[in-house]
Amino acid sequence: MSVGIIKTNRWFVSTTIFALLIVAILLSVGIALANGQADISIGEVYQILFYKLSNGLYGSIAGLSEANANIVWFVRAPRVLLSIFVGMGLAISGAVMQAVVQNPLADPYILGISSGASLGATFAILVGFGGSALVLQLGLSFGAFVGAGLATILVLVLSSIGGRMTSTKLVLSGTIVSALCSSVSNLIVYLASNAEGMKTVAFWSMGSLASASWNKLTFIVLIVSIVTVFFLSQYRILNTLLLGDEVASTLGVKLTFYRRLYMILAALLTSIIVANSGMIGFVGLIIPHIVRGVSGSDHRLLMPMTALTGALFLIWADVIARATLHGVELPIGIITAIIGAPIFIYIIVKRQYNFGG
Repeated sequence: MSVGIIKTNRWFVSTTIFALLIVAILLSVGIALANGQADISIGEVYQILFYKLSNGLYGSIAGLSEANANIVWFVRAPRVLLSIFVGMGLAISGAVMQAVVQNPLADPYILGISSGASLGATFAILVGFGGSALVLQLGLSFGAFVGAGLATILVLVLSSIGGRMTSTKLVLSGTIVSALCSSVSNLIVYLASNAEGMKTVAFWSMGSLASASWNKLTFIVLIVSIVTVFFLSQYRILNTLLLGDEVASTLGVKLTFYRRLYMILAALLTSIIVANSGMIGFVGLIIPHIVRGVSGSDHRLLMPMTALTGALFLIWADVIARATLHGVELPIGIITAIIGAPIFIYIIVKRQYNFGG
């Protein structure tokens, strides 16, 4: 009876938090759209959104400044939407990778996958893939995916040398691969003579959402949505993976197939995100930990709550990046590192790097 009550209470709390997260995201979108050098009220923001989203059928912007309407719709709205999907994708990738490698310290940044994706994007920028904007975008995505995939394979191989994969070996392998990819990226930048490309590469190293536009959003929104929906449907297998290899094999789970599939999709997700926003660390590490403290380790609740929390976190990280210094925008990767590093230290000191109950 007590176990049933605990489960019921956990579901009630999780459902309530799930609803609060959706409301918080909707309110945060309004605040993020109103934040900036141009003084625009939240009321005006929602008025413009209703008018634009309904294609003029609902509401009116007749009494509003055309410049404000253009700022909200063409400048700030794509950026906020990009922050939502980047945060969602990084958080989901972190949660999946932690289950796949059975290590709660795993995430695309710690394991060097983000660095590999950044290396691939750097190579694409400075070596080739010129032409139209579409060709450049596809080239960046392809280069980032190849880099992320190679980094993933290298980390798994290094962490398996000398016996069973452990948390310490995985983190050390990720650190080695991250340092290696960063060194190669710096070498390419040093040897390149493309001044404009070198400025662009600086974007990947610190992370930014400033390049967001409606034209660039279609691809990342499509990929992140498809992969996220797929991972949300995989909660049974992800739960089984947490039980260990022997138990999972006994239950009929094809460990090799699902690990490869999940890691490839996580690498794809990370590469697309890096190609559009650069390296943004700690989201995939700290968000699943925070959510797991509320929802537990059941991926049926963990995955959707992680996606929403990741989106909410990056919305506010971007707001902080734009509002900290007047007239200057800080790279969002700096903000997530400043917030994430102390939380990561706290997790290690408190020895709370486990999957919960």
